[in-house]
Formats: sequence, structure tokens, C-alpha cells
Amino acid sequence: MSEPPLFRRRITTSPTHSIDSIGAACAVDLFANGVSLALTYSTNETSLSELVNSLNGQQQDRQISSHQCDVSKEADLQRLFDEIKASHGKHPDILVANAGYGKRVSNILELDIEEWDYTMNVNLRSSFIITKLAVPHMQEQGWGRVIYISSIAAGGTSINGCHYSASKAGVQGMSKNLAQKMGKSGITFNDVAPAMITGTGMIKTEEQLKGTPGDVKNIPVGRSGSTQECANVVTMLCRTGYMTGQSLLLSGGLK
Repeated sequence: MSEPPLFRRRITTSPTHSIDSIGAACAVDLFANGVSLALTYSTNETSLSELVNSLNGQQQDRQISSHQCDVSKEADLQRLFDEIKASHGKHPDILVANAGYGKRVSNILELDIEEWDYTMNVNLRSSFIITKLAVPHMQEQGWGRVIYISSIAAGGTSINGCHYSASKAGVQGMSKNLAQKMGKSGITFNDVAPAMITGTGMIKTEEQLKGTPGDVKNIPVGRSGSTQECANVVTMLCRTGYMTGQSLLLSGGLK
């Protein structure tokens, strides 16, 4: 099947924490490539409004909508998809599952079951639910892109604890499984696994990495990554229909 122009596609993504987050960078880059946007926020409406305002006036034939959604709640995710269809006339062609949570608790003895459960709900369970909501429309049209933002932590390397690593490993496993089972449907499934990306809610500056395994002196390229570099990879995956079932480690060489 020939690849339709990217500008005909629509995306739902979750820019969290700030206008400088990974989700916001992905949204801006895909918008620049002609993609309409359905953007979500959990509690920080002001930050999302800043992002939308920065894009206003550039729409041309593109559309932007914003939606409040607590991804830990199934009812909110269902409502999100209903709102997207009402705003855009259809469900998303491109899904960037970027919402994430990771309270930094490294010692398992200090990690309570409530923290474990909430991390799994936000990072893994919500990814499953939102994918299940997105797939029918993609199957019907024979084209779709599902991109998860996972983490280097999925392989065990993390400045965070086992709860975060386990949740991201689950996302990677789900992505690879779906890529195998749905390869002939025209939908690709991949994940981007960033490491030591500054300018995000989890890591604001390189100063926070000092003395940890992610200290820039341990990174082969000698610096942290940027949210724009994450967005570059996401846009590439949207354009590349021959790549599926892959986990792309964006770590500056850090293992």
C-alpha cells in the first residue's frame, strides 16, 4: 500500500509537565510536518494553552484540539477518544503514547504497593487501553502509527526504581508483540527509549544527573539529550512504514 502524505494524518499525544516536555516537542515537530493535533493534559492546562497559543496562526489546513485526561482512569481515556472524534471527525491515525509517571524511589524497601500500582496504571495500563481504542480506526483504513515513549530504564539501567523499569519494560514488550500480530494490518508499533533527556519534568537540568549512572561524564557523547531529538525520532517513525517492532534507544551511547 502506498504511503499517504503525512499532512493528512492526525495525532493524539500527551505533552506533560511543561511546554518543553518530550510530548510537546513531538507535537510541535509533527505539526510542522503538517499533522493535525489532539493534545492532552492531566492537570497543567496552563502549559498546554501556552503550547497551543504558540502554534496558533500556523494552522493552514491543520487543526488543533486540547483535552483534559487523567490517563490512569479508563473512563477518561474513552471520553478522550469520543472528544477527538467529535473535534476532528475521526479517531487518530497516529498515536504517540507519551504520558508517563515515575516518582524517584530507588530502594525497593521504600517502595509501597500504592506507588507500584499507580506507576503501572499510568505507564503501562493506560498504554494498553489507549492502544485498544486507537486500533479499530487504523485497521479500518489500513494505516496507522503507534509510538510509545518508553525508557532506557526498561533494560534495568535507571536512576529510578524497579517500579519504573518494570512499567517501561511492559510497554516495550506490548509494542513488540503487537507489531508481530498486526504487521499485515498497515499499523506499525515502535517505541522510543530516551535516556537522560533534560528539559523534562523528571530531569530539568544536567545538574540533577551528577553522581548518578546518568551523569554526563558517563555518557559517551558527553552531554544529555534534548526533547527535540526525541521528536526527530518520533517523526521518522511516523514516516517509515517498513519499521515496526523496534525499540530505539536514544541515549548518547549510554547502555
